[in-house]
Amino acid sequence: MIQQNPLQRRGPLLSRRLFSSLLVTLVVALALVVVYYGSSFAPGLRQSEDDASDAIFHPLVHTSFETSFADRHFVKSFPVCDGNLSDLIPCMDRNLIYQLKLKLNLTVMEHYERHCPHRNRRYNCLIPPPLGYRVPIRWPKSRDEVWKANIPHTHLAFEKSDQHWMVVYGDKINFPGGGTHFHTGANKYIAHLAQMLKFPSGNLSNEGSIRTVLDVGCGVASFGAYLLPLDIIAMSLAPNDVHENQIQFALERGIPSMLGVMGTKRLPYPSRSFDLAHCSRCRIDWLQRNGILLLELDRVLRPGGYFVYSSPEAYAHDEKNQMIWNSMSDLVRRMCWRIASKKNQTVIWVKPLSNGCYSRRDSGVHPPLCSNDDDPDTVWNAPMKACISPYSKRVNRAKGSELVSWPQRLMAPPPRLEELGVTSEKYHEDNEVWRWRVLQYWRQISTLVEENSLRNVMDMRASLGGFAAALADKDVWVMNVVPANESNKLKIVYDRGLIGTVHDWCESFSTYPRTYDLLHAALLFSHTEQQGCSLEDLLLEMDRILRPFGFVIIRDQAPVVNYIRRYLAALKWDAWSFEFEPGVDALSRGEERILMARKGLWKEKSVSW
Repeated sequence: MIQQNPLQRRGPLLSRRLFSSLLVTLVVALALVVVYYGSSFAPGLRQSEDDASDAIFHPLVHTSFETSFADRHFVKSFPVCDGNLSDLIPCMDRNLIYQLKLKLNLTVMEHYERHCPHRNRRYNCLIPPPLGYRVPIRWPKSRDEVWKANIPHTHLAFEKSDQHWMVVYGDKINFPGGGTHFHTGANKYIAHLAQMLKFPSGNLSNEGSIRTVLDVGCGVASFGAYLLPLDIIAMSLAPNDVHENQIQFALERGIPSMLGVMGTKRLPYPSRSFDLAHCSRCRIDWLQRNGILLLELDRVLRPGGYFVYSSPEAYAHDEKNQMIWNSMSDLVRRMCWRIASKKNQTVIWVKPLSNGCYSRRDSGVHPPLCSNDDDPDTVWNAPMKACISPYSKRVNRAKGSELVSWPQRLMAPPPRLEELGVTSEKYHEDNEVWRWRVLQYWRQISTLVEENSLRNVMDMRASLGGFAAALADKDVWVMNVVPANESNKLKIVYDRGLIGTVHDWCESFSTYPRTYDLLHAALLFSHTEQQGCSLEDLLLEMDRILRPFGFVIIRDQAPVVNYIRRYLAALKWDAWSFEFEPGVDALSRGEERILMARKGLWKEKSVSW
């Protein structure tokens, strides 16, 4: 019998130990990879009540922006969020507020303001459409009806049944055009307002002098819908409150609108933006905190701008309403507003054209004028102030905004250009460049765009509004979004008779999922990269707000576009895409590329773990 060498006997044992060590090492390494790249594999998981505050949020990879795009890790696929997140608005997610146990003042509506999740608490997954989702009904038919499956929330139809906001009819929801104070229809109510102001031909536009309107507490935005045929564009504003889907209905209808609340922070619009503000039973206590909310309206109204107020306080004779009316009348008198007309249920006040009335007030009267160092155009996360923003010396001398009437206003150089240091020549050059760029874009997608399939458009880095102006001959409306660190440009957008808002794209936008048909991003990704924010987060946010079969147009530096192109399959935007090198123009910045892509309609079931 041959005796085995001890070392030979230990050989299999050593091999097993070595294999075990290697296996343990591999498992540990894999665990570290999963922890580091956790969001790539497991965002949007289901969780129990106990671990809800921690387990469901997973950060994406955020590599240093000095790293070359070619060497970056990228996510090959994004999982699908749970189905109960189909209407997620990340910065207005009340579940998050409850989980974080934020101490908010409910009496001043802080809980309806923006409260964004920290980077490590974001859902990094694709928001699914609701079950039964259908391609939206096209404009202008969508003004009057939408698919019930797209917004399966019908409580407003029953709650407001006597006010004719909306009616459930089979597989559709119809909008008769009613409202709390215009049961017989918004069109008749609007004509009545024009008659109260004695405007020519009973047209509220007053021959183009009224173009931009702010509708506060807009409901489902029927007031704004019936202003559009008059060449008046309204920013319809409502909070994500107990009537949480109002703005979702408005955008599904194709009506300009966004989520917002008059709480503690300034509205995201510059001073002197709107020709008219409107509140029809908007349930706002205008007398609270020394009239701070009414003073915020005053800030955004133009010289000679109107405030239309339809509410019981304006006509009811009971003691409570009369007390409110007397207090409100005293407040607006001290603000130098005067009554332009009062009839039946409605009063219309008008703002002064100059500072004359302010200077004639008694010393120490409230509300005071804002201090000289207060910039009325600082709006991003800026607190409201209970003071009156006086006019600049130029506006005071001119006794008005010096704007021409619509539609000439769209292309005429606005007087406030000089505040940005932009000459009329540069302004016209900007318009011409965008006219040619939009023609180039349209040439590429025109064969794919069916009639009236584009309605809600967003320019995600709008600058002076040239992109939106170039689309004026299309039956679309454009939300001009100006980055927070370029917010002064938004005043030019409004002076042109367009609408928009200020936003920081490191955070989520204040809208519901699936609300825009086309997103245009010119040098936005380079801008976001310079801020140290995640490009992947921005792509997921674009996917969230883009409708199925909607388009993205991304214009940026070549390395950025090449990097984004690698994500098309993960985002399910790869059904159609096109990339090209644009011609050099006066606004070009180095080597630029244009990437166009189209989002598909996928009905993948929500992930269950």
